Amino acid sequence: MNWEMAVAVVLGVAAALAMARTALRQYRAEPSSRSRGWRVALLLLAQPLVAILLYFALFPPRLPEQAGTLLVATAGAGEAAWREAAGEVRVALPEAPQAIVGERVPDLATALRRYPHSQRLRIVGAGLTPRDRDVVRGIAMDFAPAPLPRGIVAAWAPARVGEGESFDVRGRVEGANGGAVELLDPAGQRVDRVALGADAGFAVEAVARVAGRAGFVLRAVDAQQREIERVALPVSVEAEPPVRVLLLAGAPGPELKYLRRWASDAGLKLHTQIAVGAGLQLGDAPLRIDAPTLAGFDAVVLDERAWDALAPAQRAALTAALRGGLGVLLRATGPLSPGVRAQLREFGLEPGAGADTSAVRLPNERFDEAALRARLGPGSADAPRSQEQAPPALPSLTRRALALDAPALQALGMDADGKAFAAWRSAGQGRIALWGLSDSFRLVLAGREDEHARLWSRALSALARPRAVARADIGSAARVGERVRVCGVGAQAKIAAPDGARVEVLLDPAAGPQACAGFWPTAAGWHSLEQGERRQDFYVRAADEAPGLRASELRDATAALALGSAESSAAAVANDAAQTGERGSPWRWFAAWLALCAALWWFERSRLGRGGVAAPSDAEPVNPGR
Repeated sequence: MNWEMAVAVVLGVAAALAMARTALRQYRAEPSSRSRGWRVALLLLAQPLVAILLYFALFPPRLPEQAGTLLVATAGAGEAAWREAAGEVRVALPEAPQAIVGERVPDLATALRRYPHSQRLRIVGAGLTPRDRDVVRGIAMDFAPAPLPRGIVAAWAPARVGEGESFDVRGRVEGANGGAVELLDPAGQRVDRVALGADAGFAVEAVARVAGRAGFVLRAVDAQQREIERVALPVSVEAEPPVRVLLLAGAPGPELKYLRRWASDAGLKLHTQIAVGAGLQLGDAPLRIDAPTLAGFDAVVLDERAWDALAPAQRAALTAALRGGLGVLLRATGPLSPGVRAQLREFGLEPGAGADTSAVRLPNERFDEAALRARLGPGSADAPRSQEQAPPALPSLTRRALALDAPALQALGMDADGKAFAAWRSAGQGRIALWGLSDSFRLVLAGREDEHARLWSRALSALARPRAVARADIGSAARVGERVRVCGVGAQAKIAAPDGARVEVLLDPAAGPQACAGFWPTAAGWHSLEQGERRQDFYVRAADEAPGLRASELRDATAALALGSAESSAAAVANDAAQTGERGSPWRWFAAWLALCAALWWFERSRLGRGGVAAPSDAEPVNPGR
């Protein structure tokens, strides 16, 4: 038991004894000489109050909000916010503006070592860099963020995409009311443009055509089309193993012709078997439809006639392969027979007969002419496309009347009215889809090969058997001079810098089975993680590149730390602050105790509230015979 607790116990016992003594004397006095009730109540209440004031005079309450609070200035800290922020000790990190008045420290860990009794951090400015984030875990922290700069403050894009795949870029722009965002391809041509919404967010789309390191660019403009900022958007385009597709059809047709042409241009490994009657087939050499054959494919595309022509053993093998991860797309080119509909019900599909057809219009395009020209490209040597030529409009197509709006179905494609013309659902580990378009080849005939490729690319990307590709987990938002976390690497891994220098990666023994390591880049540009014959590219930005993205990264990371500290250490910090913070002045408590003692001394000797027989003091027993 410490001195503070011992004194509290002694004062508490003394107050209890004084109250008991006063009550006992009142009880033993004659009824006619007893004091009035209110006088006794005041005397009883005064005893613990005197003890409490004396305790606070000896041990004044601590001041957690004034003592133990470390005020930290980071990059972008304004002088006005710095002056208004409360904190006993003020320190400035190297990134803080030079005009900030405070003790300069090389990092936050140094500041905490100099002031070990700091119980709370108050961060002012852009936020903490990765160098200072680990040391604040477990410490209560408040964060007063600085305003974000004008420009692109958020951009989320995949670090890598497959060759020929489309990808989305989402983000947000600060201070560009009524403006727009444009996405430029590596050649500088605009491939997408979108007006900013009420929340200043945007979403643009592009296609990664060629494998390699692609340098896309985001460009933000204001309402007067003046450029606000350009931000490099590096994307690593990888040549993945070709998707293996088995194409089965009950009859030839133009839809198959242009589907095969697209598959060849897209680099798919396509095997085609088209029945023409009398047991004859066109295309590649016939394969047995059994489990070993289907295990060599990632997706199967077939029409209702080819499905109906499958033998029971073949259909059973296809079903087993589907549930094992194979993707299956059924093209409805005509009415579905009762047998096909019954078999589809086993997978939870109720498409209907599909006897009728209707015209379908694809959704209106949001790309302007310049973006469409860039997407269509220059054409081919046989059919060149002029840059001055207006992009052709999308033609009207034909679809089968299928019921594809069930809640369990996911849309593969939707028309201009929001109705799905293709949809899929899970079946075990695989996916099965129904495709209602019967003449998507008209897009190619109308000069819109891009839309035809987009439809089929999205369909097969959603359905094809997933492949596990060993890739390292490299931290996003890598910058020069900051630690980059690399996980999933081997002992012989190396990182090649833009100048060709190679640095061996040293694994962290504390990382365990994750096999993580740290890397500190010294140059901006493309880097490559080399593990044997495998290479994985990643981009490192310069320290001052894309200031809006930098400010947003610091802000989000610091806000997450502040939120986590408030949830995890609020009770511990309050307890520590109550025991280690500096105490306030004892004089006001001593003055209050002295005033109450003087008032109590006078009140005990006054005649206020006494009984009929006077007594020298309530503290002395009343003797009527004296």
